[in-house]
Amino acid sequence: MAAPLLLIAAGGTGGHMFPAQALAEVMVRKGWRVKLSTDARGARYAGGFPHVVKVEQVSSATFARGGALAKVLVPLRIAGGVLAAVAGMLRDRPAVVVGFGGYPTIPALGAAWLLRRPRMIHEQNGVLGRVNRLFAPRVDKVACGTWPTALPDGVTGYHTGNPVRGAVLERSGAGYIPPGDYPMSVVVIGGSQGARILSDVVPAAMAALPEGLRLRLRVAQQARDEDMARVVAAYDAAGMLAEVKPFFADIPKRLAEAQLVISRSGASSVADISVIGRPSILIPFAAATGDHQTANARGLVDAGAAVLIPEKALDAASLAAQLEAVLTQSDAAMTMARHALGQARPDATERLVALVEELAKEKTA
Repeated sequence: MAAPLLLIAAGGTGGHMFPAQALAEVMVRKGWRVKLSTDARGARYAGGFPHVVKVEQVSSATFARGGALAKVLVPLRIAGGVLAAVAGMLRDRPAVVVGFGGYPTIPALGAAWLLRRPRMIHEQNGVLGRVNRLFAPRVDKVACGTWPTALPDGVTGYHTGNPVRGAVLERSGAGYIPPGDYPMSVVVIGGSQGARILSDVVPAAMAALPEGLRLRLRVAQQARDEDMARVVAAYDAAGMLAEVKPFFADIPKRLAEAQLVISRSGASSVADISVIGRPSILIPFAAATGDHQTANARGLVDAGAAVLIPEKALDAASLAAQLEAVLTQSDAAMTMARHALGQARPDATERLVALVEELAKEKTA
C-alpha cells in the first residue's frame, strides 16, 4: 500500500516557502510522500526541501503584475492550472492538501475544493493574505502563525505558530553574548521587497554612531543587487567591516552569533528571531497588505523583546539612537533576548503536523 500523499502548495517567497519546507521535513521523516506545488519563482526556494519531495510547477498568475494583456489572461492561466491540478489529483489522490499562501497555491487548493479532498491553509501573518482570505471559508482547517489573526466571520483558527526550518531549530535558544567592549555582530535582513530602504538608511545610521562603538561592529546586510555597490561604499567610507549580499544561505548561524538584528517583520523573520532569541529592531514594510507586518511585530514589541520603528519614522538619526541604546546596555539587551525566547513557538511544526494528521484521520474515518 502506498504511503499517504501530502500536497503542499506555496507561493514564490521565502515567507511562504520556509514554513512549507519545515512541514515537508517532518512529514517525510514520518513516512509520508510529499509533493510541492509552486511556480517558477517558488521553485528557486525549493533547494532546501528534502530531496525526495517532488516539485511540480503550476500555471498561476496575479493581477498585481504585468500589463493589460497579462491581466486579461490571468483567469485563463489560473483555470488552466486548476484543471492540471485536478488531473494530477485524480492520478494520485492526496490525503491532505496544505496551502501556505500566494497565488501559486490557487490551482492546488482550487482542485482540492472541487474534488472535496481534505484541505487546510496556514497563514503566517496576523492578517490573511488575499489568497488565504479567499480560501479560508472553503477549507477544513485554518492554522495561524501569528496570534491573534483576523479571520472572516464563522472561520475558526488554530494557533500553531510559524514553523521554522531545521537549521533554525538547531540553534533554538542558542546562548546569547550581550553587547560589550569587544567585536559585535549586527545582522540586517530586509526580504526581497523590503531591502531598499534599509540599504538607504542602515549604513548612514551606522556611520552616525560614536567611533568607539562603530569600529567594534561587524555588519552582515542583505541588499538588492542594484544597491550593493553603494551600500559597500557607505560602509567603506565609515571604516566598518561589512559583508553585503543579496541573500545569506546561513542566516540561522548568523542570527545565533548576532548581538542585534535589524529586520523587516515578515512572519518567518519574526519566528526565526524568536526561536533563536535575539534583540531586534523591527521596521514593518509599509506596503504590506493590511499592514500585516506591524501585526507580526506586535508580540515581540509588547514583550519588550524588540523596538519597532514605523517606516515613515525611519531615518539615520532615529535608527542610530536605537542602535546605540541596545548596543551600549548589556543587561537590557540580555533581557530583550530572553523575552524574545518567551515569544517563540519552537513546536510550531509539530502543532501543524498534528493538524495535518488529525485532518487525514477525520476524512478517512
